[in-house]
Amino acid sequence: MYLFLRNLSLCEVLFTTNIVPKMLQVILQGGSSISFAGCLSQLYVFAAVGIAECLLLTSMSYDRYLAICKPLHYSSIMSFKQHVYLVIFSWACAVILPAITISLISVLDFCGSNTIDHFFCDLVPLLELSCSDTSAVEFEIFAQTIPVLIFSFIYIIGTYINIFLVILKIFSTTGRQKTFSTCSSHLTVVSMYYGTMIILYATPNRRQSLKVNKTLSLLYSVATPLLNPIIYSLRNQEIRKSLFVFKKIA
Repeated sequence: MYLFLRNLSLCEVLFTTNIVPKMLQVILQGGSSISFAGCLSQLYVFAAVGIAECLLLTSMSYDRYLAICKPLHYSSIMSFKQHVYLVIFSWACAVILPAITISLISVLDFCGSNTIDHFFCDLVPLLELSCSDTSAVEFEIFAQTIPVLIFSFIYIIGTYINIFLVILKIFSTTGRQKTFSTCSSHLTVVSMYYGTMIILYATPNRRQSLKVNKTLSLLYSVATPLLNPIIYSLRNQEIRKSLFVFKKIA
């Protein structure tokens, strides 16, 4: 699990360093300029990190499912090598899939306004500036969204249904609470992350108002990376003991 958490932390670092500096410049200066290549680069990193995080969260749910539902087989199924394979697969998809989207966007014509009403180069505001037919790009994005976002979210829900059924069979109340506490952090992060991503990129009415789009983008690009370390750290007994000692000293 710590291997997954390290890679998830890397995703959060890339998320914030890719978006927040330009966002702060836009806020402080009332706007900012970015080259077309820089805009596509920012969009690529954003999409790659988003895909990696989706697949890592799915891998973590599979890890929790095996640990709770099949504890006697966990060591044989989820060896360290298997953990590494899942991480490599997640980053490989994150590198390859957005490159297809960026290559399609790069050949579009942008002959109208060059002003993006957003705090970073998000997909929807960028496509709205194109005067070309964007149906091919939208279809390709939809084709990626189904397996990466929808199917992985359904899989996570399925694993947690099985986990909850196993937890309910535990006779001890303390045992149920202890088992559920191992999943609560991951479940909280999944709810926050997938909730905003599905609303933005998988709903039928993809062209929401810009205010809603920017609010949701701010939630998963800034608020979620900020809260994730807190959510996971507070489940760690050593972190909690350190905070308790610091509170006593203060």
